[in-house]
Amino acid sequence: MALVLLPGLSNLIDDISDEKKLPPQVVEAALREALLKGYERYRRTLYLGISEDPFDEEYFTNFDVGLDLEEEGYRVLASKIIVDEVESEDHQIALAEVMQVAEDAQVGDTVVLDVTPEKEDFGRMAAATTKQVLAQKLRDQQRRMIQEEFADLEDPVLTARVIRFERQSVIMAVSSGIGRPEVEAELPRRDQLPNDNYRANATFKVFLKEVSEVPRRGPQLFVSRSNAGLVVYLFENEVPEIQEGSVRIVAVAREANPPSRSVGPRTKVAVDSIEREVDPVGACIGARGSRIQQVVNELRGEKIDVIRWSHDPGQYIANSLSPARVEMVRLVDPAGQHAHVLVPPDQLSLAIGREGQNVRLAARLTGWKIDIKNSTEYDQTAEDAVVAELITQREEEEAMQQEAEERLAAEQAARAEEDARLRELYPLPEDDEDYAGEEDAYDPAQDQLDENGAVAEQEAVVEEEAVVVEEAFAEQEAVASEDGETSSDQQSDDSSDDNSDSSEDVR
Repeated sequence: MALVLLPGLSNLIDDISDEKKLPPQVVEAALREALLKGYERYRRTLYLGISEDPFDEEYFTNFDVGLDLEEEGYRVLASKIIVDEVESEDHQIALAEVMQVAEDAQVGDTVVLDVTPEKEDFGRMAAATTKQVLAQKLRDQQRRMIQEEFADLEDPVLTARVIRFERQSVIMAVSSGIGRPEVEAELPRRDQLPNDNYRANATFKVFLKEVSEVPRRGPQLFVSRSNAGLVVYLFENEVPEIQEGSVRIVAVAREANPPSRSVGPRTKVAVDSIEREVDPVGACIGARGSRIQQVVNELRGEKIDVIRWSHDPGQYIANSLSPARVEMVRLVDPAGQHAHVLVPPDQLSLAIGREGQNVRLAARLTGWKIDIKNSTEYDQTAEDAVVAELITQREEEEAMQQEAEERLAAEQAARAEEDARLRELYPLPEDDEDYAGEEDAYDPAQDQLDENGAVAEQEAVVEEEAVVVEEAFAEQEAVASEDGETSSDQQSDDSSDDNSDSSEDVR
């Protein structure tokens, strides 16, 4: 068989490599596999309409495709084993035929033969299969490389460039590093910022949210502009003290997409200092707000409150409500993390925030349930009574939950004890030491015997039913014959009586 020419094969591989951002070796392997699938399709089409497909899934495992980039073509090769008598022409070759070429050939050796069909015989169906398989293999290789490249990425924040728009999502181009090829990433609507202006070729800092491992149409990478990790990354880049470790970010509460358009995005960041002489809030804000302004600019004007973290929950809660001024914080239920915050009347709306945004973020940041109270109207006795009722209700719910868990544990223990007792009384075969580690083996002979026995038993039942039916019919015939004899005798008696009566009348 001659080499099947593919003009421009080298340029084709280079173009696919550049377009798909894949190494040429990967493209060559995908093309070889696609051509092999096309050859398999060609062989199967020879039997269409003539007979059933004689090939199983592993029939063509000894076939391969060789690419010749210099002459720009390919060959289909088959590895065949030398035997005395050939049973499968696609997998074996006769020793006598090989010895005509190689006299030192022996039975059991393997030879590689060229089985390339003519280009005209390849067919449109085989060519279409080759094209489909090649596209699928290239997508699989892209997906695998993206997973390997981005799954273990140390820096989850990337620089993204807007490419196009699909529905409500923004498709962006991202790269894992300098010199690395760009891949597509999707920025869903829920992860976008309301103040962002997404236009073609605009660049943004994005947080790598997910690397999809499930095959899907479209980008595999999902990025976010609303993730709190983006804020942490920006502060780490702008504040040298955080990079050095003298200042640390303890918690972040972010509301990048508020429920109402009248409320803008806002973030609260709690920071702490490892060294006493370092002011963590001042370090994050910078001289004249230079450092925090860089973060605000990257987030397109998002409001950011930097507050100091404290071991004291009351002080931490008071700090979290910044910029409102707090008079007192009462930890009414420390176990349930419930606090009352007393503020002056002029600070009430500021502490709550527009549509409750300030107190909502403070609650997320601290993990406490915060109730803002007017200090001039606060009735401690009445509030304590309400809180006491809530505490009682919470304790009852916790007690009921604990009781239910204990009851469930007791039932499981009792069930396990009962199972153990039943196993002692009625041991199972797998409990035997000789049986341990063994599996039930399938015995065809025994299965056949069981089947034959079942058939014989069924035939015996059928024969027995037939005998019963025959006996019933015989009994019915006997009864019928007896009835016939009785009726005939009765008729004879009646006739004799009639004759006697008639004779008496004649007399």
